[in-house]
Amino acid sequence: MKKIYCLLASLLIIGASWAQKSPEEFLGYKLGDRFTPHHKVVAYFEHLAETLPHVQLEFYGETYEHRPLFIAIVSSPENMQNLENIRLDNLRRTGMEEGSPATKVAINWMQYNVHGNEAVATEAAIMTFWEMANPNNAQAKDWLANQILIVDPCANPDGKDRYTMWYNQKQNNRLQPDPQSVEHLEPWPGGRPNHYLLDLNRDWAWQTQKESQQRIELYHKWMPHLFVDYHEQGINDPFYFAPAAKPLHELISPFQYEFQEIYGKNTAAKFDEQGWFYFTKERFDLLYPAYGDTWPTYNGAIGMTIEKGGSGRAGLGMLNAMGDTVTLRERIEHQHVAGISAVEVTAKNAERLADEFSNYFKNNMTNPSAKYKSFVIKGDEHPERVKALLNLLDKNKIQYGMAGNKSGLRGLDYETGKTSSFSTSDKDIIINAYQPKSVLTEILFEPEAKLQDSITYDITSWALPYAYGVKAYALETRLDPAKSFEAKEFEKNETPEKALAYLAPWNAMVHAKFLSALLNEGIRPRFAEFPFEVNGNAFEAGSLIIHRNGNQYVTDFDQKVTDIANKFEIKITASNSAYVDKGKDFGSPDVRPIKAPKVALIGGSGVSSLNFGEIWYFFEQELDYPVSILEAENLGRFDLGKYDVILLPSSWGSSLGGGAKSKVLDWVKSGGKLIAFENAINTFADEEGFDLRRYDTEEEKKAAEKVSQEIQSSERLAPYQERERLYISNTAAGAIYEVKIDGTHPLGFGMGGKFYTLKNNGSRYSYLNDGVNVGTIPSNDAYRFGYIGHKIKPKMAETMVYGLENQGRGQIIYMVDNPMFRSFWESGKLLVANAVFFVGQ
Repeated sequence: MKKIYCLLASLLIIGASWAQKSPEEFLGYKLGDRFTPHHKVVAYFEHLAETLPHVQLEFYGETYEHRPLFIAIVSSPENMQNLENIRLDNLRRTGMEEGSPATKVAINWMQYNVHGNEAVATEAAIMTFWEMANPNNAQAKDWLANQILIVDPCANPDGKDRYTMWYNQKQNNRLQPDPQSVEHLEPWPGGRPNHYLLDLNRDWAWQTQKESQQRIELYHKWMPHLFVDYHEQGINDPFYFAPAAKPLHELISPFQYEFQEIYGKNTAAKFDEQGWFYFTKERFDLLYPAYGDTWPTYNGAIGMTIEKGGSGRAGLGMLNAMGDTVTLRERIEHQHVAGISAVEVTAKNAERLADEFSNYFKNNMTNPSAKYKSFVIKGDEHPERVKALLNLLDKNKIQYGMAGNKSGLRGLDYETGKTSSFSTSDKDIIINAYQPKSVLTEILFEPEAKLQDSITYDITSWALPYAYGVKAYALETRLDPAKSFEAKEFEKNETPEKALAYLAPWNAMVHAKFLSALLNEGIRPRFAEFPFEVNGNAFEAGSLIIHRNGNQYVTDFDQKVTDIANKFEIKITASNSAYVDKGKDFGSPDVRPIKAPKVALIGGSGVSSLNFGEIWYFFEQELDYPVSILEAENLGRFDLGKYDVILLPSSWGSSLGGGAKSKVLDWVKSGGKLIAFENAINTFADEEGFDLRRYDTEEEKKAAEKVSQEIQSSERLAPYQERERLYISNTAAGAIYEVKIDGTHPLGFGMGGKFYTLKNNGSRYSYLNDGVNVGTIPSNDAYRFGYIGHKIKPKMAETMVYGLENQGRGQIIYMVDNPMFRSFWESGKLLVANAVFFVGQ
């Protein structure tokens, strides 16, 4: 009987191999003939998993548009049977699981199509995975004997299908490589970002998007040794692969860079054999921690970016600058060869990869090499902000604990940028580098990355205490927690018997969520324009007063207010009198009613899709507050009178073209509130009738123009190859400045008198003369960390960063810097909420 079962099993395996199909057989066309929609990608990988016993799929989540996210795993039959032990053994190498590993199988993760319109990647993923899974491929069997290959064929299905569906509609039946043809001119917003138009390749550390959250939860189950991220670049740039360019973060280990060299030379040999162009060690650095190469690198892997020339413009084929047609089939083949190279070098170095991975975690846990070894977060100031920060640490598996009562400590005070003495209490949080996530911890908290080169691909500073607006210190010595962290259980508000009013604080993003929920329930709160005290409890300006008067029509008013407060874990104070001990009584004209604003967001051609996405996501997924989306090109025919607030994201040039600008200004003067971000404010700068100016006086303008002419004159004679460096001397790349906030103005409520802005451009604007300068950089002492060009840095003193001016019965609010950059700059979100809900009420 046993022999019969074995025979049946053998027949099933043989039958499975007979049933399995190549991509062309399954899809009905050759890879490169067209772009494959995501549902067909899923179907093909499911087919392989159903017909090949050494292939396994794991669905790890879904997108905002409900497309599935999954990985495909392939290895030798022996490894697949021992897959769970191999996985756990690898976690033991990191210290995230207890015990000693007994296996040495390398884990190679290859991710494709995180940018949706770089759609060649998914086609290459299909080709490469099929080659590795094909039971007739003897070479693949050999390479998979000592490695687990994980392939995520499409990390951004929503963006990919947005591009694919558009392209399939616009493509010509006969290949048309003319760059001016419509199929090569992708419309706004393009397929690059996800549903909310956020760039998933800049979200790894912050995990604001559900795709990132779900992927990284799965990543932590595997902790791969190699992570290869496939992209496309401009069509005239042939192919990029590792080694990476400088700056390289100083905490990248010698082996991590050595392996990049090993991979690069192996791939170069394959490309040389075919006579293909490529470049290495240029443009794509390893610094900013939220990329698909850097975040894995800071988690012990060898993270690498692959970039093939083409991108969304190339489509099925497009002419490059040389007049050659770059085809989809060619792009697939090049990425496929780069993928095969990654599998090959992993197989040749599998044992060393496992050993070096173990050494990476052992060395960093016991002897971290960064300057700062420990970080203290003061827990008694803004606990809601601290809670939000701890949530991010949890997502990144960074360990922390509770401090005890200690004095005589010294560390860098993030607020001042200087070393000072401090003490800790049992409310404070300690995070140190003596843990599995040692390197990632040091990098996310480092005040400033050390740059080998000032020309960087992205921002240069991102320290979490600034991003979350918390009081913190960085120590150069080891400081261990006194005990494990224990989250204090929220003591729920009990529903009192018909209190006259309920009072709530206003100093963190969670309070804005609370306000939004109240408004969505039809409850009409008020806010205090001045601080006040009731029964010994102090409340700052901006605090919410939810009075029974005006809410008589709300069914179960007390229960609803209490339930919403409990949902967001906000302690509310009940009051049975409108009379206050200090400050303004609840019936004062300075206690303003909050009318639920009707909000619109401008998108469309000319608008930065990324900034648009940040604002859209803020309203939909964080505030959960309704927002209408108006395309800029159609503003002329819309009734703007339906809206109280319009948000104008950063734009390239002016997104208010034609008669749209005058129509929007008429709306403002009739009582509307326009909030303009970054470059969008240039629509009003130095224009007659507006208070926004780049220079205080005509003399200052002439002096600046003279200096500019002198600089331009000298730069004209500068060597051509130095011009990029001359350009960056006039801009900023994530420089952190302390902005002085006027806490007496509604735009500044709850900010604590200061805000740390992330400056990503060299724009400067003078103090408003007739408007209100709510956020300013009063002096050059306000600079903290991050790169800013030496020519623009002295000019940042005495400039306006956040302000507003009246226009008729309405207001224009100027946001010179993006206060919620990439949705991770948490502390600035309250500033936007102030602008939407408080200003002008």
